Amino acid sequence: MPNQKPYRPNVGIALFNTEGRVLIGHRFKGDGPEIILPGLDWQMPQGGVDDGENLRDAAMRELWEETSVTSAAYLGETDWLTYEFPPYDGPQTHRLAKFRGQRQKWFALRFTGKDDEIDPLTPRNGQPAEFDAWRWERLDRVADVVVPFRREVYQAVAQQFAAFAN
Repeated sequence: MPNQKPYRPNVGIALFNTEGRVLIGHRFKGDGPEIILPGLDWQMPQGGVDDGENLRDAAMRELWEETSVTSAAYLGETDWLTYEFPPYDGPQTHRLAKFRGQRQKWFALRFTGKDDEIDPLTPRNGQPAEFDAWRWERLDRVADVVVPFRREVYQAVAQQFAAFAN
């Protein structure tokens, strides 16, 4: 029987520094169906879109909530991409349990600030920290350090944003 649950609207952010590398964060815990696996616990910032929220505004909000970064300039965006959550046997009251996966629009942004602006540990906007560390990584290597259920989306993002990685 096919999964009839909807996809959760979501934005992802590929934040490029001046060397063409992207910011990735180390997830220190799973979140319901959004599991992490040892050695595959890095990802780019991403998050849900509020009802009626402009997608570019959602990307900037999520970037700030997860990293404190506000110094970023728009470069481009993808079409919608989707991924399925892995099977989830946890509480069906979890905020993500009502979704089959995520429907994402990815935004490429150029970081215009300094590295000391990046702070993934301080909670912002009432949201708990998702990352306990961060680093700059080559875009074409990020798919190798994410959980397998996100890998195809990350490969598509790397292909579509390759011009910004130079």
